[in-house]
Amino acid sequence: MSKRHIIVGSILCMIACVSWGAMFPVAHRAFEHIHPFYFSVIRYTAVSVILVALLWWKEGFKAFRFEGRFTSLLFYGTMAFTAYNLLVFYGQQMMGEPGTIAASISESLMPMISIVLLWITSKSRPSGRIMLSVCIALVGALLVITKGDSAFVAGFGQHIVPLALILIGVIGWVFYSIGGAKFHDWSALRYSTLTCVLGTFVSFAISAAGTVAGAIPVPSVQDVFAARYEMLFMIFLPGLAALLGWNAGLKMISAINGILFINLVPITTFVMMAVQGYRISGYEVAGTALIAIALVWNSMEQRKSAARVQRWKPRLANGHLRRLKTKNEAF
Repeated sequence: MSKRHIIVGSILCMIACVSWGAMFPVAHRAFEHIHPFYFSVIRYTAVSVILVALLWWKEGFKAFRFEGRFTSLLFYGTMAFTAYNLLVFYGQQMMGEPGTIAASISESLMPMISIVLLWITSKSRPSGRIMLSVCIALVGALLVITKGDSAFVAGFGQHIVPLALILIGVIGWVFYSIGGAKFHDWSALRYSTLTCVLGTFVSFAISAAGTVAGAIPVPSVQDVFAARYEMLFMIFLPGLAALLGWNAGLKMISAINGILFINLVPITTFVMMAVQGYRISGYEVAGTALIAIALVWNSMEQRKSAARVQRWKPRLANGHLRRLKTKNEAF
């Protein structure tokens, strides 16, 4: 890993995470005019068009071939651009202003959620220290969401649906991030483009079905125009730049290093909300600090684990060669 790759990859991951942190307060204002479902559909339709043009220009027509991976691309695209975007933003809208904080904090929990998912899918139990970091992050998230208010706990029933939607959406993005490793032979642009196009199509189908059922209103031209600045920001920064920057940045500096930049998401959200007049409580600051500590600690533990594996690889290989040599001599 060259110094240039480290610098460029870090900048790309930082831009992505700062953009994601800013998108929740911006989306909160846009939802005053447009339903979250159609907001996501319009946003990612524009992003898809730009990505398709870029992929055609950079890699040509052959890059649009699925190569027998259509089902996987459809699944991961649905997880990221349907489950994540529709459910997280809808849950945020249902909760109102507190939902902005809850959605932002959910981003910080992605590394911890990925640990649990990998534990379930691979049957590989993480170490006790990593599990402790997961618990610390959960405590931090509860402090932020509840603000230390017992009334929130007492009325948890009214929050359970939007929080569940946000959690399901976040899990969808974790699946998408993990799935990217299966396309290591593809460029970040190609993986981003094909999954975005397929996921956006699924989002449109669901939104259209909701409109036919009378549950989701179609925004008027005036509604879209009223949210034009928010829409432009969401298309070009959290949409296009963050998507490409994150996927490309992780290829350069690895997931272990890139994941630390997730700390910037809630910090950026808090700064923007403070500028907008939102009063941040001590509980929210303390909870965010706990999540940051848990992420850094988790990353350090993963680094130590990876270093131990690298140290033991030569010894295991030498031991295997000695055993083969002994068998050959005996023969």
